[in-house]
Amino acid sequence: MSFHNAPVTKGLMLSLALGSLAAGIFDLKHYFHLQLVPHISRDHQYWRLLTSQLIFGNSSELLLAETLLYNVAVGVERRFGSRKFGSFLLVTLGVSMFLIFAFILLLYGAGVNYLPPGPLTMIFTILYQHYRIIPAVYHFRISYLSISNKAFDYFLACILIISDPPGTLLASLIGIAVGQLYRSDLVNLKSYRISPSLERFCKRFLLPLIGSTRPPTRAVRVLPDFVDASEVHVRDQTTARPANRGAGTAEPTGSGEETPSGQDGAANDASRPTPAQQPSTQPSAVSQWVDTLTGRRGTDGVYVPASAEITVLMAMFPGVPRETVVRALQQSGGDASGAVDNIFRTIGFPVS
Repeated sequence: MSFHNAPVTKGLMLSLALGSLAAGIFDLKHYFHLQLVPHISRDHQYWRLLTSQLIFGNSSELLLAETLLYNVAVGVERRFGSRKFGSFLLVTLGVSMFLIFAFILLLYGAGVNYLPPGPLTMIFTILYQHYRIIPAVYHFRISYLSISNKAFDYFLACILIISDPPGTLLASLIGIAVGQLYRSDLVNLKSYRISPSLERFCKRFLLPLIGSTRPPTRAVRVLPDFVDASEVHVRDQTTARPANRGAGTAEPTGSGEETPSGQDGAANDASRPTPAQQPSTQPSAVSQWVDTLTGRRGTDGVYVPASAEITVLMAMFPGVPRETVVRALQQSGGDASGAVDNIFRTIGFPVS
């Protein structure tokens, strides 16, 4: 999987990583956590509602969040489209900040006063969309428990939840609630889209900063040694005839004669065997290496009989020397019936 058709996810992951790294280098992490008392109630630092969603406070949470985002956000963005996915992030971010402020006021009496830095609400909102719209790729069973491939993403999410409770637990629950609110469309959140001018600005100035999102180049599959010409068609571009040749021109052949190029030349080209029609008679390097390791063929290409084959033939011909049996097996290439015929010829027994 790559970031193909997912530039917003790639930009989000890069900004989280670079922002967390910069906050740690310049010792600015104390500006990014959210605390009701004294930051909100006394100092009125409401900007912390936004800055608390920009970075993570430690490298372990950052690694878990980046892995989870890569697993779930790429698929969601491809289903939504980049413009809708960007609009989804903006509108859910605003709703999440409002709900965080409301719930931290309500739960202050229960001891909830601190939320660690990190966009956990955004991550769990994306995770909820992934749960609803992305089907499982495969299922496997452990004892009587059936599990899908999504279980690994949920496991990472559980680690994030218990990393710094109760703040991480509250943020994750708010994220799931916002995802459900967006999915149900009770307040018409799905209809919001970023303006075309903002979209053009992002494509012109921000998209070049995140680099290419093209999928990786796939290696060309190597054809096997023996290929059926009816299944595989290989174009030989190096020996292709130019299209602008006239019908009356002639081409020299290997025998010194001249063959007209028109229909006769096309017939000759059709009669020539293509590379797919000429199977390689040489064994591959891997097969030679395996034969050498297993004792089936020596380094010089001579067949090396196994001890079991020699024992069977010597039991059939107790009076024949071992060297004769080995030579017969080598001449037949390991074919038992051919080796028996060779032994009969050696001892002078007529073979029909």
